[in-house]
Amino acid sequence: MASADRTCCGESLPPTRSGLDAGLPTGMCARHVRRARPLLGTFVEITASGAEPCDLDAAAEAAFAAIAKVHRLMSFLGRASDVSRLNCEAVTRPVRVDPWTWDVIATAVDLNRRSRGAFDVTVAPLLQHAGLLPPLPAGRASDRTPVPGDTIEMLAGHRIRFRRPATRVDLGGIAKGFAVDRAVAALQTHGVTAALVNAGGDLAAFGPRPWSIHLRNPRDPRQTIGTVDVGNEALASTGRSLDPRHSPAVTSTAVFDPRTRAPATLVK
Repeated sequence: MASADRTCCGESLPPTRSGLDAGLPTGMCARHVRRARPLLGTFVEITASGAEPCDLDAAAEAAFAAIAKVHRLMSFLGRASDVSRLNCEAVTRPVRVDPWTWDVIATAVDLNRRSRGAFDVTVAPLLQHAGLLPPLPAGRASDRTPVPGDTIEMLAGHRIRFRRPATRVDLGGIAKGFAVDRAVAALQTHGVTAALVNAGGDLAAFGPRPWSIHLRNPRDPRQTIGTVDVGNEALASTGRSLDPRHSPAVTSTAVFDPRTRAPATLVK
């Protein structure tokens, strides 16, 4: 995928299409870089600061490389991705995946259990039916019926098997956060002392001062509804998409309750 890579010192990048915008911390080191690239189905933005001998360019490249690996492994669309191989083969035989993919799905299975089904990566058929994911190839059966929470079997040797037919997973609700964590680890390994990584609303920040995160109005993303300071922690948000180049209107939500099969509509 082509990159939209930018390095700057003080300029502002265009607003993202997530529910969050970030400002530089007060007193942040003047030596910093800002980069943005299209990955994970969104624009990933990295702002990093560090004193000599920190190589900020190399640090940013390492962070984007980690995110690109998550994209390659966990894309619903990539034919060779672990997710695609699981969706095609795991119902008939165990499929060996990358340790990163195995860890993410194991975490998703645990979250499904602890949330009593509110978080469910097997929601893919429902999203396909709603037009939010590509449909099944011709000739393959489609089923929107929710699958039981124990349908994903985690096996030794980083293998995974699906116990029930029509099971398909989409990691869009968890892979971005994992990618942000891997990017933060890469930045810190390269000596970065303060940074913000924002993957379309899933973000993490670290450093001696907090980052101001502006929350967009989910009904009108051109407006903000508040600001929260984030320091050495993570924050995730989601909302309806906005493409101001084509229309001021927001699109339908991609957040569904797998237990009711209905999209989220309540805004508090």
